[in-house]
Amino acid sequence: MDDKGLTIWDKIKDSEIYFSFIKSPTAIVSSILLAIIFFCSFFVEFITPYNPFDPSSLSLMDAFTPPSWTSEGKVEFLLGTDGQGRDMLSTILYGSRISLIVGFSAILFSLILGVGLGLTAGFFGGKYEMIVMRLTDVQLTVPSILMALLVDGIARGIISRELHDEMAIYVLIFAIGISEWPQFARVSRAATLVEKNKDYVSASIIIGVSNFIVIFKHILPNIMRPVLVIGTIGLALAIIAEATLSFLGVGVPPTTPSLGTLIRLGNDFLFSGEWWITFFPAIFLVILAFSINLLGDWMRDTLNPKLKK
Repeated sequence: MDDKGLTIWDKIKDSEIYFSFIKSPTAIVSSILLAIIFFCSFFVEFITPYNPFDPSSLSLMDAFTPPSWTSEGKVEFLLGTDGQGRDMLSTILYGSRISLIVGFSAILFSLILGVGLGLTAGFFGGKYEMIVMRLTDVQLTVPSILMALLVDGIARGIISRELHDEMAIYVLIFAIGISEWPQFARVSRAATLVEKNKDYVSASIIIGVSNFIVIFKHILPNIMRPVLVIGTIGLALAIIAEATLSFLGVGVPPTTPSLGTLIRLGNDFLFSGEWWITFFPAIFLVILAFSINLLGDWMRDTLNPKLKK
């Protein structure tokens, strides 16, 4: 406890964010769904008895088994199997872990880059601000998916195919991250322009506090609310971007399947009757992105005082 006799949990329960959360069914449901997805994805080894990447555990005799509730389904394969006899539920959970890792890493990279550039541009101004914002404006004219495809194409031209397959996840993270940073830069610059004219910043500069401390210790914590909102919504966009790139065949290799790769592989069997191979990964992706977006909308309404009545 602190000096006032309140625990951290007491402070959380007394906060406005907690009150808004418990009063929002949308936020609660989306948080529960995300918690379940995150837990199942990162602890899938302890949840399912099947390892879709272990060849010794696969049997071609189980290939194209439909979901368990159909007449030809098997109880041990709840969502059926794919063309290699892999359990679809296990494969989706393993694939979602790759998608989440890529999405989180890409959005963290773009957040650090964008906030760093926007924060310093708003604080120092001048030609540096003009250059940063013009670069932001130019990149915003190019769709994110096209920028990611451009970066991936350049990487494929520079490094060998074997090395690219080994570094595919890192290239994908960089490609998505470098295409998403402008939105963070614009928001953080606008917030910095507001904060740097406040009295606490002026007082810090007058008493000789270094610019580094003023920027990262005083201004940065006060501009994080809108940044976190954009980051949450951007996470869903990053996951969808990863799925899109993998579906187009320029994401992670088939040996390391993500949700996009699973959808692409299942699409080959869609018109031959094995609909479940592409349907369930697609539905899982929709639920994941939709839950993140709903949570992001709640954060936007809660953390933006202008939207409060």
